[in-house]
Amino acid sequence: MPQRGLPSPIGEHTAWQEEPENMTTFDKREEGFEKKFAVDEELKFKAEARRNRLLGLWAADRQGISGDAASAYARDIITADFDEAGHGALRKVTADLTANGIAVTEEQIRAKMDELMVQAIAQVKAGN
Repeated sequence: MPQRGLPSPIGEHTAWQEEPENMTTFDKREEGFEKKFAVDEELKFKAEARRNRLLGLWAADRQGISGDAASAYARDIITADFDEAGHGALRKVTADLTANGIAVTEEQIRAKMDELMVQAIAQVKAGN
């Protein structure tokens, strides 16, 4: 074991990492904020994916797609958003609806996305 205050060999923790009782109030607050940030980011990720699934099901319904095909389409919307960070779902739904002769604007889809985000957040917080 290394002496106190000296760096430890690779693979071992340094002394300051082993002694949480020496953490200052600032360190504890910082750790708390970091944990909260990680939890918030995870919830945001889950809510966005849920919103995109709901958006995909909504768009599938508008196109007359139902059942397993609607579920598959919703997965495609989720994937599109991963492929094009934050804008893929909007672009795919807009393009698909327009290609199928359904008159819709990006603004209308954005409004629907906002509405569905409220539902998605509630569902994720409820653990559904």
